[in-house]
Amino acid sequence: MSENKEYKAGFGSDFSKDPIRIVFLTKRTSARVQGAPRAQVMSYPHVILREAIAFQLLTIVLVLIALFWDAPLEQLANPLQTPNPAKAPWYFLGLQEMLHYFPPIMAGVLIPVLVIIALVLIPYFSINIRSEPLSASVSRLGIWIFGGAVVGLLIFFGIYEAWTMFAPTALVAVLAISGCLMQPSGGVVTEFLRSRTLAWWLMTWFIVVSIALTIVGTFFRGPGWSWVWPWR
Repeated sequence: MSENKEYKAGFGSDFSKDPIRIVFLTKRTSARVQGAPRAQVMSYPHVILREAIAFQLLTIVLVLIALFWDAPLEQLANPLQTPNPAKAPWYFLGLQEMLHYFPPIMAGVLIPVLVIIALVLIPYFSINIRSEPLSASVSRLGIWIFGGAVVGLLIFFGIYEAWTMFAPTALVAVLAISGCLMQPSGGVVTEFLRSRTLAWWLMTWFIVVSIALTIVGTFFRGPGWSWVWPWR
């Protein structure tokens, strides 16, 4: 710093070329730093060509499947005969499964609306903005609060006997709390559980419960929406 350096005024904000610089700010300008340019490729042909190849391969696979396996269609629609059970498309079977446990206004309106609102609002909250593990971002008191919330949710599912949602929720909660309480040991499973963030656990719970509801509604529901084993 003792050297006498000559500074020249000029226009530029590339720190890789001008590591030492003086910035003049006026009312109509703001400081802007541009990073080093990264390797880039054009969308065409690099991306579009790969997408076209993937689309053609998927089309060929679907055509081959259609040639060798018939679609699982039922008989012609008969207005005098209602199929039992009358199942919705697979992407609505999770919602239909919830209708088996909860009142219609709760399963068909309240729970889906709350889930959609949560998925919209969660990204706007400052939840673990530094992507820290759940064990590092939540205090011991926070862990107790998280556990209490999970217990309350499990009690709610138990009252309505919604075991399809009870089991995945209990499993994800046990893994999340175990990851917070585990001590570093160097094991692959231990480090994996300890490094997961709160957002990761929330999204995992949502996906696991959705998959469980869809699988049960698809393979384990028979006449009268009763429980049946697929192999029977």
